Amino acid sequence: MNATALIADDEPLLREVLQSRLATTWPALQVVAQARNGREAVDLFEQHRPDVCFLDVHMPGLSGIDAARQIGKRAHLVFVTAFDQYALQAFEHGVLDYLVKPVTPQRLHETVARLQDRLAQAQPAVHTEALLQQLAARLKAPEAGHLRWVRASVGASLRMIAVEDIDYLKSDTKYTLVAYRGDDAQPAEALIRTPLKDLLAQLDPALFVQVHRSVVVNLRAVSRVTRGSNETADIELRHRRETLPVSRNFLAQFKEM
Repeated sequence: MNATALIADDEPLLREVLQSRLATTWPALQVVAQARNGREAVDLFEQHRPDVCFLDVHMPGLSGIDAARQIGKRAHLVFVTAFDQYALQAFEHGVLDYLVKPVTPQRLHETVARLQDRLAQAQPAVHTEALLQQLAARLKAPEAGHLRWVRASVGASLRMIAVEDIDYLKSDTKYTLVAYRGDDAQPAEALIRTPLKDLLAQLDPALFVQVHRSVVVNLRAVSRVTRGSNETADIELRHRRETLPVSRNFLAQFKEM
């Protein structure tokens, strides 16, 4: 069945990746517009009136939820989110479709199958203003907490790195090196533009501690701390071969170890 769609996400690479995967999963679908934010999504919807809207939940200005409330029942909606399982309960207990970043082919295939079935049977879009209001309120909760995901460019793709998978962060001139456990828990690295001090302010201090002016470590990744001379130490990690320095200014973090 021929159908049209709009994709809204503030990350250009994520829009392109989703469009590419849709082209493979649903070749007959025509993506008629891409929006950079919620306001643009609403304007482009009014212009093209697509059958389906893929809306990033968290966009600057007008959010994906707010955009959905303006679009109403005039299109089938699929929300795209990087939020954790707690927030996703708002979707799972409702009737709204959602995709989790990074979007997996299996999840996209399941979502596309549902959309194709609804369109083939000419079913109306199933969502209500009350449900969207509830969803907006529920999704505000994680924002007040600590950082949960880090967006990093890895090659030609954009990877969503869960904070719990990060072993350590290291300042690298204008960038921050993110050392994390990637596919199959293998050590991996990525560079991001966010300064180390800005990341540290957003991380859970019970888990992430600064051990050097240029290094922040996830305590769960630490296997051993070996004291050295001049009130310094070295950190050995559970999943990596490299060691991390602990300067004298931060050695107090490990007094009990």
